[in-house]
Amino acid sequence: MLHLRNKLSLSLTALAFCCSTAASAATYSVIDLGTLGGTTTNQGWSVNNAGQATGQASTSGNTSTAAVLYSGGIVTNLGTLGGVNSYGTAINGSGQVAGYSQTASGTSNAFLVTGGVMSNLGTLGGTTSVAYGINDAGQVAGYSTTAAGVNAAFLYSGGVMTNLGTLGGANSYGRDVNNIGQVAGYAQTAAGVANAFRYSGGVMTGLGTLGGTTSYGNALNDTGIVAGYSQISPGGANHAFLYDGVMNDLGTLGGLNSYGASINSTGQVVGSSDTATPGVANAFLYSGGTLFNLNSLIAPASGWVLTSARGINDLGQITGFGTFGGAQRAFLLTLPEPASLALMGIGLLGLRSSRRSKL
Repeated sequence: MLHLRNKLSLSLTALAFCCSTAASAATYSVIDLGTLGGTTTNQGWSVNNAGQATGQASTSGNTSTAAVLYSGGIVTNLGTLGGVNSYGTAINGSGQVAGYSQTASGTSNAFLVTGGVMSNLGTLGGTTSVAYGINDAGQVAGYSTTAAGVNAAFLYSGGVMTNLGTLGGANSYGRDVNNIGQVAGYAQTAAGVANAFRYSGGVMTGLGTLGGTTSYGNALNDTGIVAGYSQISPGGANHAFLYDGVMNDLGTLGGLNSYGASINSTGQVVGSSDTATPGVANAFLYSGGTLFNLNSLIAPASGWVLTSARGINDLGQITGFGTFGGAQRAFLLTLPEPASLALMGIGLLGLRSSRRSKL
């Protein structure tokens, strides 16, 4: 990740301008990341600071789904581990891609692509593994079945897959790993319910909930701040959260549920949320204490409907998926200067304010 805090020199005028215009003016340009000829499963999952993204794309005729690398306007099919389908879920600063793929035997295994070569990361003794996160050192987080038939969160490092344990229950799932080797995810407790966790220094710590019984950690940044979603009451709706020592409810876009998917170094969070229109979900950006509908930050005549944001980098670029021309397509949102620095500044100010309020 890029650490840009010391490079930001923003005037109050620029920040005020950005705040006042973000909801009413086109802030982001939308780039269609292209396809492999299909129309049904094109998605962006993760974007690095070089603007490279990974995700999945359906092939011609929608006969299969392939993990892809989007780079410099080119869509590259990353192949499979011998099966039909594969899915790219995370990319690091050097362009390594993690994900999962069907094998020749029909099971799914976690993979790491380095220099165009896809390697099978194996399992924790079972038949299945899935990778969801990767850091700049090439460490990978995900989950795997064990010989005992349960799912266990793992950290793959130096050729070794390590079982991270649980919160007292049977199963756990790793979702992201930061550059200091901390892992975010969710695990069953002794009561058999899922709670978000942060794994650090060999210890898995439950992060609690927003008032319900379940929570799910999906991402974390290099300062250990976690994003995900949680029930707000037992059996109730789920809201996106940001955990910085306290679990903060990020709200929704007017509907019942929201889901946090990714977080960058400034504490900006992206994901998807129900809107006030039943059955309609839109992509969101949380920045500086405000939840923005990303559809309000692109040109109204763009033709896009942004459904879900899956990844955000430290420059404010966002990837995900939506509909364009009646088909599901992967997108990359890019902020022109100085809007990029201004929105990043808002994220930093909101993060610092949140921390000061808890001291």
